[in-house]
Amino acid sequence: MSTMIYEVSGHVATLTLNRPESLNALNLAMIDDLRTTTARAAFDPDVRAVVLRGAGDHFMAGGDLKWFRDQLAMSPQQRQIRFEEMIAVVHTTILNLKGMPKPVIAAVHGAVAGFGMSLMMACDLVVAADNAYFTLAYSNIALSPDGGATWSLPRQVGLKQAMEIALLGDRFDATCARELGLVNRVVPLAQLTAEAEGLAQRLAAGPAAALARTKALLNQSLDTALETQLHAEQRAFAACGAHPDFNEGLAAFFERRKASYDRG
Repeated sequence: MSTMIYEVSGHVATLTLNRPESLNALNLAMIDDLRTTTARAAFDPDVRAVVLRGAGDHFMAGGDLKWFRDQLAMSPQQRQIRFEEMIAVVHTTILNLKGMPKPVIAAVHGAVAGFGMSLMMACDLVVAADNAYFTLAYSNIALSPDGGATWSLPRQVGLKQAMEIALLGDRFDATCARELGLVNRVVPLAQLTAEAEGLAQRLAAGPAAALARTKALLNQSLDTALETQLHAEQRAFAACGAHPDFNEGLAAFFERRKASYDRG
């Protein structure tokens, strides 16, 4: 059975973490499947938005600790090599999510722990069920974070809050995550799928080229000098203005109708 399910409907790709019996904990098979499915969504010409979710009662409870325990039979030197190789593959998924020119929505519920938090933070928007709970957790088993957590977390919550979340490894709820800026919306569990799919369909119906450029501009902004960012905005704005979507957007505005962007 595949550890990931890939489905496309209405120009939205839904990527489902599919190890519900293990709380969708990350194992070697899922690492490879995540890399493959996120790349597939990035390059699928029929996909204009992506939803990432977990099967069963949880989003992801982090790495598979049983697999980690098995690695203790190796020497420290062997473990270090094995872990570096594994994390290199894990990080490809993060780059796929951040780099794809399509908005990615995480729909999270239940446990969002360890790499589950890293994965969530790599997405562009997050909808959380009211039963979701969060913990970075790495420090609880004497590991440092991976999956871009140390890059994403201070940018999303500020350095002091990031230090507390990462160093203490405490658990917090969806309301706290919303207040910290880690999630965009908190909804009842029964509404999670509909809320995430509604957002995805709205984005999929939007001007794909403009949304892609906006995502890229925002992602680079915190590491870019103002003058460089202004030049990037200038180029992106001009490119959007030369795109057929701009013609349609203006026509729809003046004709007082909903824009219908090219799905080709």
